[in-house]
Amino acid sequence: MWGYIAKRLLLVIPVLFGMTAIVFLIMAMIPGDPATAILGAYATPENIARINRQLGLNHSLFEQYFIWLGHILQGDLGRSYSLNRPVLDEVLERFSATLTLAGASFLLCSLFGLLAGIVSAARQFSWADRLITLLVLIGISTPSFWLGLLLILVFAVTLQCLPASGMYAIYGGGGFLDLLSHLALPAVTLAVIATGVIARLTRGAMLEVLRQDYIRTARAKGLSERRVIYRHAFKAALVAIIPVLGIQAGFVLGGAVYIETVFQWPGIGRMLVQAIATRDILLAQGGVLVVATSYVLFNLAADVAQHRLDPRLTS
Repeated sequence: MWGYIAKRLLLVIPVLFGMTAIVFLIMAMIPGDPATAILGAYATPENIARINRQLGLNHSLFEQYFIWLGHILQGDLGRSYSLNRPVLDEVLERFSATLTLAGASFLLCSLFGLLAGIVSAARQFSWADRLITLLVLIGISTPSFWLGLLLILVFAVTLQCLPASGMYAIYGGGGFLDLLSHLALPAVTLAVIATGVIARLTRGAMLEVLRQDYIRTARAKGLSERRVIYRHAFKAALVAIIPVLGIQAGFVLGGAVYIETVFQWPGIGRMLVQAIATRDILLAQGGVLVVATSYVLFNLAADVAQHRLDPRLTS
């Protein structure tokens, strides 16, 4: 077990280095001059040259990358010009809000996705299976930002039972119930697509297991259908489902970028939009790097969990 974990960690290292290069190049390709965007009306040639020196933009792209990478290895993501504070402090502060949203969304999509997939497989070709398949197709096909706006229109504007934006109420907020009320709409919006993906793949994995001989043997022994489904079939199918859960955990974290913008959630996604708009390169690079690293780590955790369930898996 520990040997497998060590092997996976070694494989993650080049992935992380490659990811830093991709993040850096993507940020470098954003059109516009960062120094001009930062200085605004004070963008004189002398001030632009000074900002370029401070940001290291007077070096070649190759040199800029290795300077930035060297700072990252020392735990320094730089300093945000637009916020005038260390990038790492800002990113970690915003990341906690994003984890709250992504965690709630992942809990919803895992619970309902697994349940829907199990019911659909256990009652194949029934009306429940057809209904779940239809809902899954609609959920996967619905753009999240459009669904978010629709939910705001229905529950915040028309029914006025849930808040439309923010993480807490401006006046008199701050409690757990206040957080839950603000979390409801963005978490549901973010969970819809992931729920459909999990349900669809869970159904496929369950159907594959339910065709096995030992399942027919368990039924022939007189075991209840509930026990056959949950104690035998689902346990075996979980080995194939766990990697999907890891991928969807990364999906909801990355999908929070635009959902946070729709619902004005004070997380890392909203921060990234503001950083790109103001050409705050170091802040944008730091935010994207943290999100991408989290995605890699979620998949690593899923691989380890899958190996724990089935030690025969070695790759």
